[in-house]
Amino acid sequence: MSNEKDTNDPTADDPDEPPHGGVDDSNPAGNGEDAARGDPEPDDGPASDPDVDGGPTADSGGESVADPDDADEPWDDDVVVDEGDGFDDTEVVGGAPDDDRNGDTLGPADDGGIDDLGSTVEVEGAEIDEDPGEDDLLGGLKIDTTAELEIPDRLVDQVIGQEHARDVIIKAAKQRRHVMMIGSPGTGKSMLAKAMSELLPKEELQDVLVYHNPDDGNKPKTRTVPAGKGDQIVEAHREEARKRNQMRSLLMWIIIAVVLGYALIIAGTILVGIIAAGVVYLVFRYLNRGSDAMIPNLLVNNGDTKTAPFRDATGAHAGALLGDVRHDPFQSGGMETPSHDRVEAGAIHKSNKGVLFVDEINTLDIRSQQHLMTAIQEGEFSITGQSERSSGAMVQTEPVPTDFVMIAAGNLDAMENMHPALRSRIKGYGYEVYMEDTIEDTPEMRRKYVRFIAQEVAKDGRLPEFSAEAVEEIILEAKRRSGRKDHLTLKMRNLGGMVRVAGDIARGEDAEMTTRDHVLQAKGRSRSIEQQLADDYIERRKDYELQVSEGYVAGRVNGLAVMGEDSGIMLPVMAEVTPTQGGGQVIATGQLKEMAEESVQNVSAIIKKFSDENISEKDIHIQFIQTGQQGVDGDSASITVATAVISALENVGVDQSLAMTGSLSVRGDVLPVGGVTHKIEAAAKAGCTRVIIPAANEQDVMIEDEYEEMIEIIPVSHISEVLDIALEGETEKDSLVSRLKSITGSTLNDGNVSGPSSPSPQ
Repeated sequence: MSNEKDTNDPTADDPDEPPHGGVDDSNPAGNGEDAARGDPEPDDGPASDPDVDGGPTADSGGESVADPDDADEPWDDDVVVDEGDGFDDTEVVGGAPDDDRNGDTLGPADDGGIDDLGSTVEVEGAEIDEDPGEDDLLGGLKIDTTAELEIPDRLVDQVIGQEHARDVIIKAAKQRRHVMMIGSPGTGKSMLAKAMSELLPKEELQDVLVYHNPDDGNKPKTRTVPAGKGDQIVEAHREEARKRNQMRSLLMWIIIAVVLGYALIIAGTILVGIIAAGVVYLVFRYLNRGSDAMIPNLLVNNGDTKTAPFRDATGAHAGALLGDVRHDPFQSGGMETPSHDRVEAGAIHKSNKGVLFVDEINTLDIRSQQHLMTAIQEGEFSITGQSERSSGAMVQTEPVPTDFVMIAAGNLDAMENMHPALRSRIKGYGYEVYMEDTIEDTPEMRRKYVRFIAQEVAKDGRLPEFSAEAVEEIILEAKRRSGRKDHLTLKMRNLGGMVRVAGDIARGEDAEMTTRDHVLQAKGRSRSIEQQLADDYIERRKDYELQVSEGYVAGRVNGLAVMGEDSGIMLPVMAEVTPTQGGGQVIATGQLKEMAEESVQNVSAIIKKFSDENISEKDIHIQFIQTGQQGVDGDSASITVATAVISALENVGVDQSLAMTGSLSVRGDVLPVGGVTHKIEAAAKAGCTRVIIPAANEQDVMIEDEYEEMIEIIPVSHISEVLDIALEGETEKDSLVSRLKSITGSTLNDGNVSGPSSPSPQ
């Protein structure tokens, strides 16, 4: 298909009627509408006659000659761009990439093509034992340091663990589909978005120019051209304007000289001559301003872009996202800036033919989400001023192409506050992906974690390589942070932070490599704010004797809680039974949130059934000690509350060297909870020697070696087991346990304690 046309003229067949949007419809490479909608044929056909569009023509000597018939078309380019630039105007969009334009290509056919990319990317550069043992934390890799591993060149091959999301990104890049990724921070959402920009073809990139509109200065015209042409067109306009200004300046000085000579020699009135010369000077200066206004504004420049554009619009205000028009304080008197020169492209325009990434999509205001939805649907979006009180509010350009692939990301709450129509657009024309927090611990994944550490060292560029022992310690930490047996964490950003801290420690010591000792030091230095606060709370409680870890006390139990995501703390719970003043009730204090309040109500069901006395004549007071302003959120203190209340009702002491955590059903079953590893370590730090956890959580325990000999872990399945372990006095305790078994015996006797399949987050 022939595609030859003078790319300097924004008009097509009719010079007096520019095409919609200022798009050169006869050039598929510059046609935002046809290319965006997949139209295989241009609208107007090729223009083989250089004079038909009214633009400049070139004679045999290559000189630029303006067509006199179009002298009254002030927004016409009126220039010829040197064609010896390596560009081929006959290139059809979607064809083979132009190697001369942006250097080496990275299109879908390179490196085997997208179809050849699988989810399994093997670690290369080292010998691998095909049958490694369970204790081999390197997954069978035979290495001494991370320097022996090869790092994949492409970002998509560096993604660790998110195999499903990786496959979706590869498919979405090939088919140009939108993607929404939902998951915890640090699981690789932004990395996958950048990877998609590398996979998209680059040969369709476009520059966008904005021209002055002589009919209405507040409605600038737009035009798209192949990437790299925009700079040349603007430079050609500037050169033409410079030559025109030189000619006008020469003419101006000639006229001034004639006026002054006439006034001085013939008329003899030098003052009148000076005034006349000043008027001539101002007139020519005003004409020069009009000439400068004809230079187009290069709105989007992709001339130096090596891959498809990637724009991170996270947290962008409306103007940065949708484009804006700068305010002009001088709006008259020849001092004003032309409207088209004040137009600024937004992220949606700069990401045309590329990727627009918006993290925390729900933080965008509703108006911005609505406009974003329009840009996705229409493939083009006009730019106007975003401030109602600015002079730019009166300016609105013709539509600018916005043919981007949208990557929206966020946490689980992002779906609640996201505009439903915008989510429908993404879902209807793309994929929704949930980013996993953990992945099964296999030899293959361990090898990839080794490569992850090598990648972090290579990206930083200032860290010593990691020894095999140091890598093993980091993989142990990945197992521990997962919170699940036989799993590894996928919160790679936090894990990468510890890698960098360990490397910084090694570099500070001028060590040749990062060792296991450096990683152990990094664990202490890279503690989260919550961990530091928890340790500080524990120390302060010891100073003021608020921490009790020995003896027996009725109605007081050492509970366990988690601050943030990875910091355990001991949380005492006290209970007191008093005569009621008007109907028995359960009163709980300590900034309890909804889930914690519900757990107290569930516990009260067991208490009412358990007690032989009429508790309608008593009030049960439950206090969570020193919860602070953050309060208590979760039901992991259920067995703690039940034990404290039963102890207070029966006036039987509770072992204070014991701590406990676990949820509780209304039938007395102990259900699994989250964060058991961190809670156990907190109990050990506080001086407790034993800790009770749900039996279902026993497989999730991965405490540090230093705590293993400090504390005994006791798994339980029923509240009767908790009382048997926690209460003092064999006779009274046996009576209480027998009574509790009798009221909840059916579940216990069957030995079939059910619970949620995964720990509740708290």
